[in-house]
Amino acid sequence: MSEKVRMDKYLWSIRLFKTRSQATEACDAGKVRWKGDPVKPAKPVLLNEQYEVRNEAGKKIIQVTGIIANRVSYEIALKNYIDLTPEEEKIPHKPESSSFYTGKRLSKQGRPTKQQRRNWDQFFDEE
Repeated sequence: MSEKVRMDKYLWSIRLFKTRSQATEACDAGKVRWKGDPVKPAKPVLLNEQYEVRNEAGKKIIQVTGIIANRVSYEIALKNYIDLTPEEEKIPHKPESSSFYTGKRLSKQGRPTKQQRRNWDQFFDEE
């Protein structure tokens, strides 16, 4: 497959960035590197080459195994690159605290409850 794909479009299509403009900005800011040198957004992606990519999720080192030009599902996108990031640099996924949310407000945080407001109103009306 001798198809040429821009670096920003490739990074967007394998889902390392949410939008293509974010991928372009990352390239312009020097957050995408090839052999230690910053990569421009229009540089064609090369098969079997390694790229270092920094995004909001952290730093990844990827090796290109397939070149795709359109955004595809995550499962298909994974087949087009190999993540070579060392284990010590990978950020472990932490469970979201919202999954353990019980529906009650933590004490002394946020807005007062209806009951607290009524108590305050009664307190201040007595004066």
